[in-house]
Amino acid sequence: MTVTTMALLFAGSFLASLLFCGWARLYLLRRRVLDRPVERSVHLVPTPRGAGLAVVPILTLLWLFLPAFDPGAMALPRMLVIGTILVSIVSWIDDLFGLPALPRLGVQVLAVVLGLVALAQLPPVFQGWLPRPLDLALSGLLWLWFVNLFNFMDGSDTVAGGQALTVGLGLAAIAIDQGWVTGLTAAQGLTLAGVALGFLFWNRPPAKIFLGDVGSIPLGYLIGWLLLWASSQGAWAAALILPAWFFADTTITLVKRAWRCAPLLEAHAEHSNSVAIKLGHSQARVAGLALVANGALALLALGAERDQQALGLLGAAATVWLLMRKLKHPPKPPPVPVE
Repeated sequence: MTVTTMALLFAGSFLASLLFCGWARLYLLRRRVLDRPVERSVHLVPTPRGAGLAVVPILTLLWLFLPAFDPGAMALPRMLVIGTILVSIVSWIDDLFGLPALPRLGVQVLAVVLGLVALAQLPPVFQGWLPRPLDLALSGLLWLWFVNLFNFMDGSDTVAGGQALTVGLGLAAIAIDQGWVTGLTAAQGLTLAGVALGFLFWNRPPAKIFLGDVGSIPLGYLIGWLLLWASSQGAWAAALILPAWFFADTTITLVKRAWRCAPLLEAHAEHSNSVAIKLGHSQARVAGLALVANGALALLALGAERDQQALGLLGAAATVWLLMRKLKHPPKPPPVPVE
């Protein structure tokens, strides 16, 4: 794939996302599909939710037809398309009317099982360390967890979109650096990054639109597929490092809630980004810190694929620890002017 083709794919996906997210915002405002502030919310005004109506179809269609632009790119497997459609439909119904947690989880499990049919055609995700059935089962559990943790982080401006952007750019950089010429090339990563950037134009603080479940759940599903693909090709360290903050924050939060016997499927505001805003950090500051940390994780992931796995993993752990520590402490008060 030439540099010109890569630039066109990125620019085209960005412009399509930018325009259609703007259309989605107007449509959602007319339909009154709004995320209204409640006690646990970190935004203060009703905000349209449902940018996934634009983001998910654009990304899915781009990945379906990528081989027309890049012969080395892998088209989205049919089972993955079906899984994406299923979770999108159910998530949109949930955005409109609300659904109990268990039916939503059941459809996500079905979508992951369909995705595992495609994953079974690839090399083992865990590099052959596990028997194949266990490899697929554990991959499915991680995939299901990633779908939900991506959804958990949609409530703060820029956070979910910024994660999609840095995962896309990170995987594209690794693909170019490692010379992946079959399967996943830079094309998938660049189109993901372009679509995320178009959404971020509308989601930057103060957010004018959120992904909604119709965006965050299918997007988590598709990004999860990319990370599992990368791991199956040997880039297991990068697959761990790129989403390290999301994984660490949501997992630690879940363990703490389980320890307190708090309802695990109930919405809450205990993630580090939500806690930071409640403590007085601005949405812009939280978004900026998250983008810087995720950018650092992308660089560490690239380094890890240059035979620096241990250094990359240690650097990722330090980066995530510093970010979460920063977010869970109140901001310093401004200095008192000396008269």
